[in-house]
Amino acid sequence: MSKNYKFIFFDLDRTLWDFETNSLLTFKEIYKNRELYNIFPDFNSFIKTYKIINEDLWEKYRKGEITKLELRTNRFLLTLNKFNVNDIELAKNIGNDYINESPKKKEVFPHTYEILDYLYPKYNLIILTNGFKEVQTSKLKNCQLNKYFSKLICSEDTGYQKPNPKIFQYALSSLNAKKAESIMVGDDLNVDIIGANNFKIDTIYCNFINNEKSNIPTYEITSLKEILNIL
Repeated sequence: MSKNYKFIFFDLDRTLWDFETNSLLTFKEIYKNRELYNIFPDFNSFIKTYKIINEDLWEKYRKGEITKLELRTNRFLLTLNKFNVNDIELAKNIGNDYINESPKKKEVFPHTYEILDYLYPKYNLIILTNGFKEVQTSKLKNCQLNKYFSKLICSEDTGYQKPNPKIFQYALSSLNAKKAESIMVGDDLNVDIIGANNFKIDTIYCNFINNEKSNIPTYEITSLKEILNIL
């Protein structure tokens, strides 16, 4: 029997919205339209290099070491630099293309709508994300997910990034929610789950890629459909 939860906080990327699939589709379009095949030996070289640089910059952004603008531009400029191209305008154009086009993609994880249809009448659903507000707003709208959520809380609005417990404090305070009646659903063990655990709220770990099982989350699922067994 589950606890008497009232508020369910969902991460968006890689939890509901299929970030990897949607990003790959977008980058394939950019690679072709921006003729990046003239710079990179193949598409995989572009993506592999970008992912390493992007993750490193996101970690710095989460720690407050770089700004949103620096992240957006430098992840593509540094990727180009790895292949001896130093074209700031091209980097900005790629960045703008990605920010404009990726939110239009509509792939979500299996059972997303089914689960939200089930949860919506019973709970207050909230998105709690480190993603950029304008991008996350577009994703929710284009996938018709926005109708399920009473609030979108982005880290840039709070001044704190998950896993900082202060973002969870902000989220609960903004809704007048109590820890005992709240639960966080997310795919990132370090960012979503440990962050929420440190704030002493329950968690559902979306282990969709079959990472090693962990004793950290309150619950662990491999499919969104398994939420039916919890809530």
